[in-house]
Amino acid sequence: MVTKKNKILWVDDEIELLRAHIIFLNEKGYEVETVTNGEDAIAELKRNSYDLIFLDEMMSGLGGLETLSQIKEINPTVPVVMVTKSEEETLMHDAIGSKISDYLIKPVHPSQILMVCKKFLESKKISVEYVAKDYLQDFNEISRKLSLNPDYEDWIEIYLKLVNWSMELDVHPEVDLKQTLYEQIKECNKEFSKFVERNYKLWVNDEVEDKPDLTPVITEKYVLSTLKSFDGPLFYIVIDCLRLDQWLIMEKILSDYFTIEKSYYYSILPTATPYARNSLFSGLYPSEIEKYYPELWTPSGKEDENSMNKYEKELLQLLIDRKRISLNSELKYMKIIDPEVGRAFEQNVLSHKKTHLFAVVVNFLDMIAHGRSDSDILKEIAPDESAYRSLTSSWFQHSSLLGTFKAIATIPNAKVVVTTDHGSIRTLRGSKVLGDKEASTNLRFKFGRNLKVDDKHAVFIKNPTDYKLPKRGVTISYIIAKEDYYFVYPTDYHKYLSYYKDSFQHGGISMEEMILPVITMESKA
Repeated sequence: MVTKKNKILWVDDEIELLRAHIIFLNEKGYEVETVTNGEDAIAELKRNSYDLIFLDEMMSGLGGLETLSQIKEINPTVPVVMVTKSEEETLMHDAIGSKISDYLIKPVHPSQILMVCKKFLESKKISVEYVAKDYLQDFNEISRKLSLNPDYEDWIEIYLKLVNWSMELDVHPEVDLKQTLYEQIKECNKEFSKFVERNYKLWVNDEVEDKPDLTPVITEKYVLSTLKSFDGPLFYIVIDCLRLDQWLIMEKILSDYFTIEKSYYYSILPTATPYARNSLFSGLYPSEIEKYYPELWTPSGKEDENSMNKYEKELLQLLIDRKRISLNSELKYMKIIDPEVGRAFEQNVLSHKKTHLFAVVVNFLDMIAHGRSDSDILKEIAPDESAYRSLTSSWFQHSSLLGTFKAIATIPNAKVVVTTDHGSIRTLRGSKVLGDKEASTNLRFKFGRNLKVDDKHAVFIKNPTDYKLPKRGVTISYIIAKEDYYFVYPTDYHKYLSYYKDSFQHGGISMEEMILPVITMESKA
């Protein structure tokens, strides 16, 4: 197959002096047409299409900037490289403001010209080649690590690589490696689930020293320790159901306003809001909350925000009191569960410049995750994880949360700690579960009597106290889904198998649900 040559239009009133460059580009495989003035350039563009234009800035008749303006009216997307003798800053501003793609200062050299051509005409092809090469190198490195019994730090590193590659392949959809990456993530989650199953009970019972930070230590380590030597304001923002890939999208935008430091921790099990977020605010495991503050722990078979998580402020205040932290002002707490509340907080956040600690829970991403199961429109908008990230980006760029962050960034010396209670995973495989009619309805974990499920698909917890979970009764046990499985009862099995397949869920064991970012940001103001 004959490769189509890239077409270049070079506009310069001294084009004969550039003949050597034009011959050089022809020899490199480019097709170059020339004109000597702006009027002829516009006429040529109306007759033919070009992949790149070199445009002289100083020409008699129609000048470079005027020609550029008309070029953009004819073809707004064609890259235009301004070639100029002037190095005046105002000229550069005018040219850049007029949407030039790049500029060169005369006299130009063949290597400069070739580099510009490759940048605009071959960069995608070159990028694709390097992306494929680099991913295959990392693929082999990840496979090697899996064979060496990775520890919790290795798993964080593996997950970071996988997330970064997921996002890189979003940018390069023409690189045909998404299925390969999906299969590797699936394999990693299989091994990660085995790793957690072997080690989790040791971690929560402090039977090993080498263990990850778990949910109960996060608020003390990143928030309360800061308050000891910081007068505020400190905003502690917990974004429910935030995955690492979603945070990285948000971080790109926020880096213009804050200096950002990032660490990672492991969520407790189950990776569900009533357990993980209560643990985050209280600094305790669920069984400890039930033991020490039974009036603040509401046993329920339903994940009901109003019943299971209505005492978060009280739990946080008790943690502050236990750790003997003296706040300079009353603890403030807000839960944002609808856009109106979010907009009101955005408008009023500057009134809290003297608030020592303000804790905020943002529920929107969790609502998207759950809403996608019930909404054909959301499934159409976000059919896969790449589109789910895109949806997150679109939401965040237009959200009151971004407006709130921008407002905080204007407060001198303000600090922000951002984290989440758990992530979510795209569930693709159903697992049949048996249990009595009182068993909980959750898709990624369940508690109840006589629960039965394939042990390849779930961790079975006969004694909840071994996992620092509430007992709920002598005969109550838990099951927690592994990898990307979700639980389906035999009744109307195929109906619910189909209904919940390819939905984003949480509560189980996977890298996406358990390996979480915790971010400290300082205002650049």
